[in-house]
Amino acid sequence: MEEGVVGLFKKSLWVFHLNSGSCNGCDIEVLNIFAPRQDVERFGIKLVASPRHADAIAFTGPITRESLPKVIEAFKAVPEPKIVLAIGSCACGGGIWYDTYAVIGGIKYFYKLLREEYDLEPPITIYIPGCPPKPEAIIYGVALARGLVNQKQRREIYVEEEEIENLQVLFEEAKLMRHFVPGIRVKTNGGSKDEP
Repeated sequence: MEEGVVGLFKKSLWVFHLNSGSCNGCDIEVLNIFAPRQDVERFGIKLVASPRHADAIAFTGPITRESLPKVIEAFKAVPEPKIVLAIGSCACGGGIWYDTYAVIGGIKYFYKLLREEYDLEPPITIYIPGCPPKPEAIIYGVALARGLVNQKQRREIYVEEEEIENLQVLFEEAKLMRHFVPGIRVKTNGGSKDEP
């Protein structure tokens, strides 16, 4: 992550929560982190009512065609530099509704639209998957955005030696899928191999 941007949010992070079409499962978990048990306000994290007062915007749910104009308006209202938190499977990739007629998809497709239509580059984005994600995962994602912790996981796939011959076929099939993540490093007992 960019150290300069993360350094700006070391003391506090004000977050605007935006439900862009979720089932409210993730929304309940977002509100749960502000309850007395987790109490993230002790870390300087605060929900704000206006995107104009926010340092970060927390997306929950897939972005629906109905909510798209309001999502764009709210996204543009958050001042630069900003951080985006994609909370839940739906915000990360569209969830089970990724290819339905009423949904444009997750945050990746929203960014594609912003680049093509509005000539805007996406900010730093923290993906917090889960359906819904646990409050601890949301707290970890926010702590990662603030630079309080180091990232634990990277995108890696571990493959057994006997599956190496099927690797090319697997990558070709994965590229055809909508949720393929490029830049995967495959680790085997014999070393590592980048995605073909």
